[in-house]
Amino acid sequence: MKYQAVKGTRDFYPDDMAARNAIFDAWRRVSLRNGFVEVDGPIFEYLELITAKSGEEIATQLFTLTDRGGRELAVRPEMTPTLARMVGAKAQTLSKPIKWFSMPRLCRGERPQRGRLREFFQWNIDVVGEGGPLADAETIFTAVDLLRELGLGPDDAVVRISSRPLIAAMLTHLGVAEPDHPAAYALLDKAGKMPVETMAAQWDERFADRLPHAKLVELLAAESPTALIERTGTDGPAAAPLTAAAETLQSTFDLLRNLGITEYCNFDVHIVRGLAYYTGVVFEIFDRAGQLRAVCGGGRYDNLLAALGGPDLPAVGFGMGDVPLGLLLDEKNKRPPAGDRLDAYIIDAGPEFFTQVLELTAKLREQGVACAFNYRRQSVSKQLRAAASRNATVAVIVGQETGERGVVTIKNLANQTQREMTTSELLAEAQAVTHGPDEAVQ
Repeated sequence: MKYQAVKGTRDFYPDDMAARNAIFDAWRRVSLRNGFVEVDGPIFEYLELITAKSGEEIATQLFTLTDRGGRELAVRPEMTPTLARMVGAKAQTLSKPIKWFSMPRLCRGERPQRGRLREFFQWNIDVVGEGGPLADAETIFTAVDLLRELGLGPDDAVVRISSRPLIAAMLTHLGVAEPDHPAAYALLDKAGKMPVETMAAQWDERFADRLPHAKLVELLAAESPTALIERTGTDGPAAAPLTAAAETLQSTFDLLRNLGITEYCNFDVHIVRGLAYYTGVVFEIFDRAGQLRAVCGGGRYDNLLAALGGPDLPAVGFGMGDVPLGLLLDEKNKRPPAGDRLDAYIIDAGPEFFTQVLELTAKLREQGVACAFNYRRQSVSKQLRAAASRNATVAVIVGQETGERGVVTIKNLANQTQREMTTSELLAEAQAVTHGPDEAVQ
């Protein structure tokens, strides 16, 4: 029987693994330089912890199991419940704000489709213990920093930003009562994903007597929180919360301007995020053309940790999946170069010199040089082709002169020039000689 990978999962061959690691390396570099520290947790959690965060309906999207003690477990579909549990366990001893990042493998038992698999990796950034707009702004800045790290400019990607309190206050101010807000959120979230006529019909069926779709379209066109206030008006008893929410979000945009990333950021009332626990700013990152699914989503969730049995601490964060990010990078031809790469390939000029190849290889590896050799005794030309196929920077040829004069030949595989060095010189200058074409040949 011929077996295949389970539907919705991926095999990572060497080139695939190199491409994955290029994204992981970028995630880690950006996290660390923005002051976040890395954490991780177990691949499965108690099912009750997962459902406490997302509701019982999430169980249909989980891979669940029962352990030998009869306890119900679930393979983690996201990192937030684990984060809440970990913060709760050591909340009294952790310095605030807590700035953590993680890159876990996650699983969801849903139908695979373009940009969404059953098994994937996700970059998570969270700031816990800070409730002001500065944490919101730095979180968004970190996401944009990753875009820039991967060569994605403001013409390639956009951060669409809104606020759950602002949307709630707007709806209330315009006559949509709080019990109807979830239905309004659901339609707003789908507004850009369905024909305008369909959206208009569904919205007016529910809300035409309070907020007709034509008026909604006018509001959705607002380019800033301040502009939204001007379009809704500030009269009436519900105006004060609306004004306060707009001022809070506007302060976040002011901070984003100070951080120099406003060219990436758009105010967008459509963005509500589907999960009910968001309490403040919400945002999603899309390709600028709007042709792909969201690359990243997040927002402020001030009450979630307490709801999961943890401390009552404010929090803001986001998750970015490797699958939609990879699609965006491919779409923009910005995928980081991947593939095998060696500093040096050690070649013997004859079988009698292979012992010296092994000795030199071991010493170079001690110096931190990534190097390899041919398992088979072949001609120098064949070994040079093998070196080129491994993308080695230089080939180091060990031959007769090595035993007689302690000399090896260093061949630069990029420009095909070569020179001789003693083995002691090579070992003393190993990093310079084997890193980059300019250092290898003077």
